[in-house]
Parts: sequence; C-alpha cells; structure tokens
Amino acid sequence: MRILTVTSLYPSPVQPGLANHNRQLLKHLARMHEVRVLAPVPWTREFKAKKHGFRIPTNRRASCDGIAVVHPRYYFPPKVARGSYGWFYYRSIRRAFVRTVAEFQPDLVYSPWAYPDGWAAVKLSHEAELPVVLQAMGSDVLCLPTRGRQLSRTLAALRNADAVSAVSGDMSRRLVEMGVLPQKVRVVYRGVDCERFQPGSRREARTRLGLPQDMPLVLFVGGLQAVKGIDVLLEACARLAARNDFNCVIVGDGPLRSHLQRRAQDLGLHHSTRFLGTVANDQLPDWYRSATVMVLPSHSEGIPNVLLEAAACGTPFVASSVGGIPEIAHLGVSHLVRPARPALLADAIERFLAAEPPECAATASPRSWDASAAEIADLFEEVVRRKNRTQKPLLSRHETKVTAARDPELLVR
Repeated sequence: MRILTVTSLYPSPVQPGLANHNRQLLKHLARMHEVRVLAPVPWTREFKAKKHGFRIPTNRRASCDGIAVVHPRYYFPPKVARGSYGWFYYRSIRRAFVRTVAEFQPDLVYSPWAYPDGWAAVKLSHEAELPVVLQAMGSDVLCLPTRGRQLSRTLAALRNADAVSAVSGDMSRRLVEMGVLPQKVRVVYRGVDCERFQPGSRREARTRLGLPQDMPLVLFVGGLQAVKGIDVLLEACARLAARNDFNCVIVGDGPLRSHLQRRAQDLGLHHSTRFLGTVANDQLPDWYRSATVMVLPSHSEGIPNVLLEAAACGTPFVASSVGGIPEIAHLGVSHLVRPARPALLADAIERFLAAEPPECAATASPRSWDASAAEIADLFEEVVRRKNRTQKPLLSRHETKVTAARDPELLVR
C-alpha cells in the first residue's frame, strides 16, 4: 500500500524537532508500507529560520528516516482570517500535491490534524479520486470556535473523510457528537518509543543533567500555550512553596513563555522555577527519570504523549481529568484532579513530594509505535478495500490522470 501523508506537523530543515509523535508513527508505518510525506512549511517559520541560517533546499525536497518529503511553502495572513486558512493551505500545496500523486501513485491520503491540513487534504483527495483518512489529535477538535468558517470547514473535513482516526475514546465520542458517522471513526491509541523511554536510575539521570540529588523536582513538558494550564501549575507551586522545598522545571516553548516567566516572578517563584525551553528528544528520558512527579494541568487534551513517555519511564504523574487522560491513568502511578483548581493540584503534587520513591519503576507498559502503526495500517487497508468496491473501475497506475474537480468549492465554505 502506498500512503501519502499531508501534514504541516512534521520535521523540516527549519524545524527538525517538530511533531515527534507524527514522525514516529510514519517511521514505523514505513516499515510495512511505502510512505511519502507532503509537509508544508509556513512562510513565517521559514522567514524567521533564515535569520538563523536554516533553509529549505532549493528543490523543496528532503528525507526523514528514509522517507521522501516535499516541503511546499504555505502562505497565509498571520493571526487574521483563520477561517480561510484551509483555502490558503489548499492553494499553497495543490501543485505539489498533484505532482506527488502523479509520481507516487498513492492508494490513500492520510492527514493528521483536522484544519487546515485535513480540510485541504480531503478537498485535494476528492479531486484526485483518492480515499482519505484524517486523524483528530486534540485541540484541532476540542478547542474549536463555536461558530464561523473555521468550525464549518473543520466539520466538513471530518464528515467528508472516508474515515477518521481518534486518539482516544473520548475523542471518538466527540467526533460522533459532531456528526461524523460512527462507522467512520476508529480509536487508535498513540505509541511510545519503548527503547528510549524506559525506567532508569534517577541518581544517574540527575548526574547527567547536572541536577542536585536531594531536591524534589516537579516537571512540566509541553507547549507553553493557554490550553496547557501552566498558569495553574505556577499558582499551585506558589501554594506549595510556603511549606515545601522543591524545584519546578518547565520544558518546552511557546507564545506564553514571557508572560509565564513574569507570572512566576510575581508569585515569588523565580528562584525555584526554571524555564528550560525546548530540549532534544534524546534528553527527555533523563528529565522524566529525574522528576519526582510529572505535572500536566491541561484544560483540554487528546492523549498527551508526555504522559505516555513519563509512564514508560516509571515517573509518577499528576494531571487534569480531561479528554483521554483518564484512559491512560492506569499506565503509571498517577493522581487526576479537576482542571483549573490550583489548590487541588497543589495537594496532589504534595503527596509525591512527601514520599519521593527511591527509583523509577514502571507499573505498566504503554503500547509501542509498531503496534500503533499496525493498527492504523489496518484502518487504511479497510478504507482502500471499501473504496475499491464502491467506485467504478480505474485506469492502470501508469494511465491514471490527476484532474481537478469541476466544483472548486467541494466542501462547506
């Protein structure tokens, strides 16, 4: 089976560490099937990267884990007209999509992230008479506006796809509530790189990272965005600081970093809280192993990779009881709390600070990426078989022509 993936959430020469979860899934999927990736790069990201010497190759082609990748430039007006981003995405990648389909002759198109990626992928796939599967990942479905073009086009993409992969049972239920046919929805849980993320010596991990051995460590890993509830974590830490000695390390970057650093200063946490920024994936296991407790106080989630990784390393975690998080709580020593409750979060964290385990020890093993890739490949094969049964006989691969649909507004505007 030949799978063409369309997603801007994939590593590129200007953002090599982006979306490791997608990279891992496609890497393992490519062991079983032929995979090609169309990974648009926002023009704003490319412009900023050039200032630091990072550039996309002139031919816009690259390779990642042995997978051929094309990086068309994605044009859009920053921070405005978000409801039209799908149309900008579609126009930006259409030529590269048509050329890639002609060269690669895919059996199916796959797009993780519903809008704008999924909307454009559904539109282009219909034009090329190819089946298309979307993946609903979290905020793309859970944090939609209540009205407007972004909402209508997201709904159109999900409803017009041949199938939708959901990262959790909670996400699956949300999709059905949004009008996606139940028979189109399949839950496929994410995997973990079990060779990299596994229990190890806390003492050795802290030595490698240059951390003190006797100081309890509260760890957050993720994007510095409002949905992650990091302001709630800071307020909880301020409550704890009066009666506990500990350090809080925040790993990740995002638009709220400056705001959160000022908030930590205002709360008197500037000596105990460290904003580390983005770290290399190779270092993440040692940060998990070094932590007394991993904390994720999100307001909304699908299935957070960081909790799967922490659980695989045997690190206890405290998290909000939202989205798919309760579905993975059994994988580790965990405590779930209601979101946006700093006092409850502080009490839950304090339980672990008072009884720090001597070493990390996993209580259950998260599934591997191989298992996750095999399951989504089964879904792809089912969609291709179903499509082949219902459509008229096609030309041979060498005779197939990719043509544009007559109706340029195939989906809801």
